[in-house]
Amino acid sequence: MFRESPKRTGKPSFTEEEKSKPYKWHDFDFPKFAKSQTCILSAHSNFIANVHKKANRKLKLSIGFLYGGRKMSKMNQKTKKSIKTIIILAVVAIIFFIMGPFYIIQEGNQAVVTRFGGIVATRTEAGLYFKIPFIEQITTYPKLVLSLDGDRQRIPTKENQFIIVDTTSRWRIVDPGKFYQSFKTLENAYNKLSDIIDSSTRTVITQNRLSEIVRSSNIINEKTAHDENDQDEETKEIESLVNVSNVNESVTKGRSELCKQMTVDANKLVPEYGIELIDIVPRQIKYSDELTTSVYNRMIKERNQVAQAYRSLGEGKKAEWLGKLENEKRTIHSEAYRKSEETKGKADAEAAKIYALAYSRDPEFYNFWKSMESYKQTLKGYDATYSTNMDYFRYLYSSDGKR
Repeated sequence: MFRESPKRTGKPSFTEEEKSKPYKWHDFDFPKFAKSQTCILSAHSNFIANVHKKANRKLKLSIGFLYGGRKMSKMNQKTKKSIKTIIILAVVAIIFFIMGPFYIIQEGNQAVVTRFGGIVATRTEAGLYFKIPFIEQITTYPKLVLSLDGDRQRIPTKENQFIIVDTTSRWRIVDPGKFYQSFKTLENAYNKLSDIIDSSTRTVITQNRLSEIVRSSNIINEKTAHDENDQDEETKEIESLVNVSNVNESVTKGRSELCKQMTVDANKLVPEYGIELIDIVPRQIKYSDELTTSVYNRMIKERNQVAQAYRSLGEGKKAEWLGKLENEKRTIHSEAYRKSEETKGKADAEAAKIYALAYSRDPEFYNFWKSMESYKQTLKGYDATYSTNMDYFRYLYSSDGKR
């Protein structure tokens, strides 16, 4: 049944002439040897394949006999094909979902859908959306109000007085398509918007006075006028002596109106970028170093003038009060002297009356008493008396004045 194959030993065959030659490694015929080995392996592999096919055929026939023969075999083949199809579809679906065909727009965000660099759709509402994987790209932007702090600028006013202005602004993206075409990223938008705001701020400030920029109303002037009405005469006199005006410049627009003007000017440039600028507000306004020094020097000069005016007024008031005191002193002295002379006159008259009454009663005693009083007044200033032999000292020798 089987044909006997020639016996193969796996050894190379050599001729008698080749055997008689001495062996050298470079004389060995490698191609011939490899060909003989390939043939051996090929025969073995063909034999194994034939055995496998026959076994497989017998197994299929046995299964088909058990489950209904050839019809059952065909049904199994269809089932296998269906299972394979389902598995392939499931794998494709899994790969499809892994690639991410869906994306979510969160609340407060908006998105631009691009395909090969071109805008195909914009999404402004939150929700779940579909995209073509690897072809369509999603760029998300915030829909909320954003803030931008500008750079500090050194800007001259209408009076050519330099001030340092630091602004802040609020803005939002109203057209994501235009915004994407103009900037692509928020960083680029910040740079461009900062330039626009700085330009608008500089333009408005250079066209207005310093008082319009730093003040919003005339409440300072109103308060100053009210305080002036409540001032006393001395304060008014001091202010008349000092060449300093307390009335500030009147404000016609004010800082709030200038901020609105900045916003209007800037909004003329931003709609083409899909941006809405809500407002521009100066966060800080600071005098430059030169202006600060000038203001301080002027304040020092004004305060020195006021101090000198107070000193001058004080000296004048001092002289006035000293004059009043001197006049009052003279008046008091005059009145006291008048009253004292009047009292003395009355006392002298009373004394003369008493003396006259005493003389009329006892003339000798009166003369004696008057002489004693006279001695008290005249002799107390002398240490020695060289002679008492005179009529003035007659009462020194006797009480009746006789020697």
